[in-house]
Amino acid sequence: MSAGAIAAQNPTVHLTSQTRILAAILAVVFMVMILDLIRRGRLQERYSVVWFIAGVGMLAGAAFPGLLEIAAKLMGVRDTNVALFSIVLLLLLALALNFSVIMSRQAAQITRLAQERALEKAREDERLRRDGDGQSASSGSPAGGSEPSAHA
Repeated sequence: MSAGAIAAQNPTVHLTSQTRILAAILAVVFMVMILDLIRRGRLQERYSVVWFIAGVGMLAGAAFPGLLEIAAKLMGVRDTNVALFSIVLLLLLALALNFSVIMSRQAAQITRLAQERALEKAREDERLRRDGDGQSASSGSPAGGSEPSAHA
C-alpha cells in the first residue's frame, strides 16, 4: 500500500512536537504583531478583533490538532487537509466581504464629506463676493466720510 492510500484511510492529524511548537510560536508572533500595529496606530481596535480571532485559531490548532479532525467530521469530509483548506477559504471569503462592506461605507462617507465641503466652499465664496461688492460700492462714494476731502 502506498503512503497516499494509507493517509486517505486514516484522516488523523499527526504533527510532531517541533511542528506544534513552531505553529504556536508563529501564532504568538502574529498576535504580538497585531498588538504592535494597534500601538503604533496603524490598525484600529475594531478591526483587530478579526485578526486576534485568527491568531487564537492558529494557536488552538497548534495546541489541539484533534480540533481539525472534529471539524472535518462536522463538515462531512474524510480528509483533514480538505477541511483545513475549506475553513481557510471560507474565512478569507468572509474577510473579503467584510472589507468590501467597510470600503463601500467609507466611499459613501467620503462622497458625502466632499459634497458638504463643496457646499461650504460655495457659501463662503458667495459671502466673500457679496462682502467684496458691498465694500467697493461704499468706498467709491464721496459720502463715505472716511477720507477727508482735498478741497476743504
